Amino acid sequence: MITPKETLLLIIDVQGKLAQAVFQAESVEKSISKLIRACKVLDVPVLVTEQYPKGLGHTVEPLRELLAESVPVEKLSFSCCGTPDFMQRLRSFNRNDILVAGMETHVCVYQTAVELIEFGYNVHLVTDAVSSRTEENKNLGIRCIAKAGAALTSTEMAVFELLRVAEGEQFKAISRIVKE
Repeated sequence: MITPKETLLLIIDVQGKLAQAVFQAESVEKSISKLIRACKVLDVPVLVTEQYPKGLGHTVEPLRELLAESVPVEKLSFSCCGTPDFMQRLRSFNRNDILVAGMETHVCVYQTAVELIEFGYNVHLVTDAVSSRTEENKNLGIRCIAKAGAALTSTEMAVFELLRVAEGEQFKAISRIVKE
């Protein structure tokens, strides 16, 4: 079970035109938005990456607004783990459970998830918050990531697992986020 004190949300490469071209783009962006807002309520840190932003653009505006205090880690390697700055920032949070969201499922998300598992992290792939340009590649990426040892979850499942109880101000805030 994931807890707010042990968990970090990793958002991989939700950028520019690619973010609009993936399978179920609007739904995926909405799920990622809910994750970000819920993590803020629950004090779960968020780490964001951008693959070659000079060529692919920056994180899409609606998410960038939610992440105003987060400076994205720029990368050239498909796996986030191939970027020393990413690994340094990830380790600085001292969290072992990584909720993974982003694009593309069969490339950057897959390679990152596999390497995080190899480094001993518990990877929780948020399946409604990842995508690829084709449904086939999204599904293939999810299957391969699960086979590598990641747990599969959804936005609502992860958020309520982090929350644990149906009471208090956090519950009210999370309920509003989930209902949107």
